Amino acid sequence: MQRDLPTALPQDDPQRAVLHNEVHARPPARIRLPALVVYVAVLNEGVSREQEWQHLRQLPDQQDLQLEQLQANFVRLRFANHTLKWERHTEFTRYSIVQALPEHALETGDEAELMRAFVVDPAWLSRIPGRTVAAITMAMVHGDVDDPAAMRAQAEPWFDGRETVASLMGIRRSCAITDFHLRDSGFERLLVISPANTSELRAGRLSQRLLELETYRLMALRGLPIAKELGPTLTACEEQLAAITALMESKEVSDQDLLTQLIGLAARVERATAKHMYRFSATRAYDSLVTQRIEQLREVAIPGTQMVGEFLLKRLSPAMATVQATAQRLGSLSQRIERASALLRTRVDIATEAQNQQLLEKLTRGQELQLRLQSTVEGLSIAAISYYVISLILYGGKAAKAAGAPINPEMLAGALIPLVLALIWWGTRQIHKKIYAS
Repeated sequence: MQRDLPTALPQDDPQRAVLHNEVHARPPARIRLPALVVYVAVLNEGVSREQEWQHLRQLPDQQDLQLEQLQANFVRLRFANHTLKWERHTEFTRYSIVQALPEHALETGDEAELMRAFVVDPAWLSRIPGRTVAAITMAMVHGDVDDPAAMRAQAEPWFDGRETVASLMGIRRSCAITDFHLRDSGFERLLVISPANTSELRAGRLSQRLLELETYRLMALRGLPIAKELGPTLTACEEQLAAITALMESKEVSDQDLLTQLIGLAARVERATAKHMYRFSATRAYDSLVTQRIEQLREVAIPGTQMVGEFLLKRLSPAMATVQATAQRLGSLSQRIERASALLRTRVDIATEAQNQQLLEKLTRGQELQLRLQSTVEGLSIAAISYYVISLILYGGKAAKAAGAPINPEMLAGALIPLVLALIWWGTRQIHKKIYAS
């Protein structure tokens, strides 16, 4: 009887259980040898989880499968004589069927006969939602890994006599053999030979690593066609940038035209970056996973045979270098355009400052002329105001004389002219002082 435990911890973070259980999200299968693993990986872009759930429900006795069971991105369905594992990843979904190896399948290697022995209807496989990115039939059998000649003879019918690559895995505990050849059915073939004492769990782990290795290899290579396609575009953009830079140096084209060309070039490069940079980043991630899986296999060479990991890396490395160089080239081009734009903006700013300086000089000269004109006008204003004041005094004197006052209006007006001029000039100065003080 389980007793209630006291609360000894703070409240859990909402994601604690999900993150903790991620380590158990995709446990390896237990495979009893001899076995046949039928593996299909499809791109799931545009394919919903509901579509995959509906497809899984078409399997025998799976009508009660609930959509909630697929929320963890991993489901293992157990049948009477086989198991089927469904795994959904970011870009692809994997279907792995583990069944007993059909009798004489390894001896004949006949593709049509092998497909007729699938426990899952090939028509069901063909209707899996998505586009195939990897398909493998892997035979896993017991054998003597210390006898290379016997292993080659055992593998020859399975690979139709083609040249193969092979490695001893995990300190000579198993041998993996493949020819990396796509057959008419669309499947590749793998052969794993293990000693009789190999555990079911180890066989499952080895199967998972080999299948992941081939899937991640193909996913990594998805960036190569894009890099090759993008090459001529980048060359054209680099040539256009060089031409724009040369025009900037020679000053044969207006800054506005250069800026328009730079904006168009920048938009072209940014569009390519937004469209393809995710694929280049994904390629780097998948490439690192391929390298990791090869290290986990802990390969040991078989004399006279190229190792699986060595074969893959020799052919994968140039492709990954091409993708990486293209991604760096795209990023470098974007930075160079940014520097050219900054340089052009600097030139435009300098030209604008020179124009502003000329405008300020014109404004300064205009203000000086305006000040001179204002001074002239003020002088005239003083004279005009004085004239009107003297006229008023003259008219006032004449009125006083007519009233009988003993004065001479003209003499009075003439005598007051200096005083009126002085008073008006002084009043104007006081007004100027108040205006400038404010």
